[in-house]
Amino acid sequence: MPYVHNLDPIAFSIGPLAIRWYGLMYLIGFLLFLVLGKLRAREPWRDMKSQDVDD
Repeated sequence: MPYVHNLDPIAFSIGPLAIRWYGLMYLIGFLLFLVLGKLRAREPWRDMKSQDVDD
């Protein structure tokens, strides 16, 4: 018997505000980009500063 994909598109809701899974994934991806970019900018052989990641 095949598995039927039937997930709720809403991850959680706070009152009338419903947070959906794809919005949560965008937020996580953006935060990971900032954190990993700042960590890599600190490496001495890279020709960039931590502020370059913010820009």
